Amino acid sequence: SLPEYFVVPSSLADQDLKLYSYSFIGRRMPLWSWNHPNGSALVRMANIKDVLQQRRIDQRICNAITRSHPLRSDIYKSDLDKCLPNIQEIQAAHTKLKQLCVNEPFEETEEKWLSSLENTHWLEYIR
Repeated sequence: SLPEYFVVPSSLADQDLKLYSYSFIGRRMPLWSWNHPNGSALVRMANIKDVLQQRRIDQRICNAITRSHPLRSDIYKSDLDKCLPNIQEIQAAHTKLKQLCVNEPFEETEEKWLSSLENTHWLEYIR
């Protein structure tokens, strides 16, 4: 499920990346997912298993990303685990939506059907 190619700041050595990969949950290295012409980038990064090493590794990777930015802009970090559903929750919501649309009779009241739709959380997740 990992991409074929990785964009890596030139100041991070390959051996550092290999070493750091063991620290990330599921060995999920930071991925440069999106780039804007102004130099902004979106980087996805899994949590680091060892809390004691987390700050050191996080700082090293963030410094490398900052050095690679044309304007040397500061990094804005956001922990999306707290505000976004995980892939299993999205898949479960999609399954519930399919069941609702295929299996549920439309003879029900509109209010009940809309309530069932809301309970799938699908609309919330895709918003």
